[in-house]
Amino acid sequence: MRLGLRSLESRMVMLLGFAGVSGALIYAGVSQWPLPQILVWMRQEGIDLGTPAHFGFYGGILVSMAFLLPLSLWLGHRVMSPVTRLLRALEGAVASYRDGDFSFSIAATRRDELGELIRMHNALGQTLREQRQNLTQRELLLDTVVQNTPVALVLTDASGRVTYANIAARHLFNDGRTLHGLNFAELISDSPEALRRAVEGGEDALLTVEMDGGEETFHLSQRNFRLQGRPHRLQLFRRMTRELSRQEVATWKRVIRVISHELNNSLAPISSLAHSGAELARRGDTARLPGVFATIGERARHLHGFIAGYASFAKLPAPQPSSIDWKPFLENLSLHCKFQLRGSLPEQPGWFDAAQIEQVLINLVKNAHESGGAEDEVSISLTVVSRDVRIEVADRGPGMSETVLAQALLPFYSTKRSGTGLGLALAREIAEAHGGRIALANREEGGLRVSLLLPLGPRADR
Repeated sequence: MRLGLRSLESRMVMLLGFAGVSGALIYAGVSQWPLPQILVWMRQEGIDLGTPAHFGFYGGILVSMAFLLPLSLWLGHRVMSPVTRLLRALEGAVASYRDGDFSFSIAATRRDELGELIRMHNALGQTLREQRQNLTQRELLLDTVVQNTPVALVLTDASGRVTYANIAARHLFNDGRTLHGLNFAELISDSPEALRRAVEGGEDALLTVEMDGGEETFHLSQRNFRLQGRPHRLQLFRRMTRELSRQEVATWKRVIRVISHELNNSLAPISSLAHSGAELARRGDTARLPGVFATIGERARHLHGFIAGYASFAKLPAPQPSSIDWKPFLENLSLHCKFQLRGSLPEQPGWFDAAQIEQVLINLVKNAHESGGAEDEVSISLTVVSRDVRIEVADRGPGMSETVLAQALLPFYSTKRSGTGLGLALAREIAEAHGGRIALANREEGGLRVSLLLPLGPRADR
């Protein structure tokens, strides 16, 4: 900071210099001239004030201090007065900021360091006011969005009382009336049991309840967090009935399209062959009839297998897990499909339904061989991860695009012209029935990796 002649430091130096010069002059006037000469003249004139005609060193110091003390007090007051006023103003400003009032400004026209500090303080207040205004506008926008969202939002404090609820929550739980200050547990005491249990469970849930003479499906999300240092709980109730209905209709349409396509592919040839067989029989050309009947039988068997595949997906039995020794299980699997075993086998035995998991791995290895990569690059590896075992089936094919990866596990989704879209969906269904999961990912060096995660033992939460 540049210091001009009117800076606080220069003024203080000038006042201290003035005090020093004044002290020296007073001491000289008391001890040297003119006070000693005046006292001698007064005595010659017969005026005796009872004071010595000449002050010594200590006497001069005492007389000088008698004059300098009031002068020092006055000069100190002149120096510290603006600083004291500024400190008081800053104290009031800090108190206002603490109370959330940023409208406080200090009026001053000083051109020294204190004036610069005042200008910086006023600039800070202006910045805080602008930020407060922007924050208020954002809070207003956020509150408008939250209030008008169709998702019912309820925020409760540590005692379970509602501190915030949007319009959807008020209509869902209190006929449009405010929920603020109400005990949420008491509020939902008359709600369907499934809803109460889901809220008390404290976990995310998908539940269906009887409401307004029909069934409503909700997705419940619950989170604990600290707001202004105090524990709070946020609960979001999202109506899923319409969305699930749309998804259900879309799924049924997809199923109908797939089944219609497959039925047409089989029934059209069967109808044509039946007509040809009748014509051959009418003409007495029986030599060609066995071929016609064989083709009809092949198309009928294909159609039967297609329908059986859908039936097996719809009627998948509950798994019967048991302890599985890895070596004989993989040796038996190798009789059905070809693969390379990477790494060592886990010491812990597996815990799953051998028939179902074997079918899953057969389908996965078959898909790996059909990916277009080298056959000797199709591999299976097993890794223990905490209390689970991860079975990975990998290949060196082209992998999958992001779009296909996102939908490959959905029922009836297939990129093959003759595919039913049930293979990976069935694998996912079996994995989840075992308390595990399945995931697909492209390999960095090229190819696809399908990970099947299964528990190593029975779990109490399944």
